[in-house]
Amino acid sequence: MRVFPLLMACLLAAPALGRDAAAQPVCGGIDDPCQVDGGRYYLALPPGWDGAAPLPAAVFFHGWNSSGAAVMGNDGLRRRFADLGIALVVPDGRNNTWAHVGSPSSARDDVAFVDAVMADVEGRWPIERGRTWVTGFSQGGSMVWDIACYRGDEYAAFAPVAGAFWEPLPETCPGGPVHLRHVHGLGDGVVPMAGRPIREVFRQGDVEQGMAIWRGVNGCAAAPNRTVSVRDQRCAVWSGCASGRELQLCLHDGGHVMPDGWVEDAWNWVRSVADPTG
Repeated sequence: MRVFPLLMACLLAAPALGRDAAAQPVCGGIDDPCQVDGGRYYLALPPGWDGAAPLPAAVFFHGWNSSGAAVMGNDGLRRRFADLGIALVVPDGRNNTWAHVGSPSSARDDVAFVDAVMADVEGRWPIERGRTWVTGFSQGGSMVWDIACYRGDEYAAFAPVAGAFWEPLPETCPGGPVHLRHVHGLGDGVVPMAGRPIREVFRQGDVEQGMAIWRGVNGCAAAPNRTVSVRDQRCAVWSGCASGRELQLCLHDGGHVMPDGWVEDAWNWVRSVADPTG
């Protein structure tokens, strides 16, 4: 006589159990990428996280001919974000490249792909969008500039390294003004400051021209407010912009590299301009 009530109790509990299970992370580790519409991404959580506290996050775009798996396999890079208590989100480029504006690849709408990645991330982990920043190296840096241009209002700040707009340069950016700190080597021969042709059909953009576009979007004067030194970098700073957002162009004498300490420097800057908790 008690079978029917027990069966009903199980049936009533099933939807709740299903929702709880669906809400649990089931992917994201080094060897277990998450699948979304259009591709996949990886995610590394900082050690010691209690599983509940809201997390700052960094979205990192790998360079050309690399992959999300290669980034996750870079223990030193991954540890830098982990030591700062940052969740590292690593989208995987299709065919080891990115389809930003001007890219030789048109394999995927990568802005829409990143939208799908972030929607999935926020559905699985308690990410703080107000402390989520976007970074990347080389062609991954160019993806950062594109995401800033088209989704600038959805992230706290942008910190690209050695990669900027490709031609055709945008006339303006619908994502609106942004906090952006760009790092580049004056001796970079892979992505030169002045840009260069690729296969005589495509062209990397001029970094200074790209920064002029950002000054226009942000409502900044042509000349920087000040210049500061960060390690071996000389950073021109535009902090008096009409938008209230800050731009930095940090140059060093090296080549196509991620300078020592760049993760820590970028995070300190992100917190200074965008983190309400300081």
